[in-house]
Amino acid sequence: MLETRLLDEARFRLVQAQRVLVVSHIRPDGDAVGSLLGLGLALEAAGKQVQMVLVDGVPSSFRHLDGSELIVKEPAGEHDTFITVDCADFKRTGKIFENFGQPDINIDHHKTNEKFGKLNLIEAEEVATAAILTNHLPEWGFTITKPIAAALLTGIITDTLGFRTANTTPESLRQCATLMETGVDMPDLYMRSLVRKSFPAAKYWGAGLASMEHENGIVWGTLTLDDRKRSGYSGNDDADLINMISAIDGNKVGMIFVQQSDNHVKISWRALEPGVDVSQVAKHFKGGGHAAAAGADIPGTLGEIQPLVLTKTRDMLGL
Repeated sequence: MLETRLLDEARFRLVQAQRVLVVSHIRPDGDAVGSLLGLGLALEAAGKQVQMVLVDGVPSSFRHLDGSELIVKEPAGEHDTFITVDCADFKRTGKIFENFGQPDINIDHHKTNEKFGKLNLIEAEEVATAAILTNHLPEWGFTITKPIAAALLTGIITDTLGFRTANTTPESLRQCATLMETGVDMPDLYMRSLVRKSFPAAKYWGAGLASMEHENGIVWGTLTLDDRKRSGYSGNDDADLINMISAIDGNKVGMIFVQQSDNHVKISWRALEPGVDVSQVAKHFKGGGHAAAAGADIPGTLGEIQPLVLTKTRDMLGL
């Protein structure tokens, strides 16, 4: 729980702000999009000039959210307040922000957050950054309208994998109930964000599932650039295939390796048993996340990175 002085300072800065830049991380997930949009729309409704930026754009599975068309890939003009949401470390915002200086406010729920902001609002016990905003936007004097609620609810639904993660609590369900009271259709948001897949994404999944291996308590899959090209999938992520891999019984850790065009490999880890903390493995590779879900972006080829990461994962987790 955040100290009262931090919440008061955040409210003061948000009230005083006139031109606000709100940014989230590369390869945005539902919590990144939902938190960015929820906060951005709330600030706009309060009369602020707001730029909402995702350098990789809005994934197709979240473009149904009202206001998503306002999100751009790069900032323009001046701002007096710079806010990051759902970013455990500043480099996750993208290279374009390297020279933007220290963010004024850093709002996040990752336990590995590096506290890189002038004001750091970090609540690792919350299921999503969207949950933090659900709690505090009204305290800061902002009204949660139906479009804002839809964005925030999307963040909570996706980061809990539809209320399936171990950190889902009665409080997080009450947060969703509060958001639903604005008239938001939660079953529709659930289907759009977690269940429905495009045909190219389904073909991409097929390649990843065909690649799966398991050994010593770890199950993993691999997605190559050729897989992406053959399937026609336009993203540079795993199309949420990690969630399917995480459902495979009889293992302690699920992983996926996604080859990137810039000679990097993106790795996602999921803990499949209570007591397994994959965030420390991700942190070793300069990534981050939660005990149950973490990720990293590692320079190098797939052939170099995969055996190294598998070995270190086994060693660090005692598998």
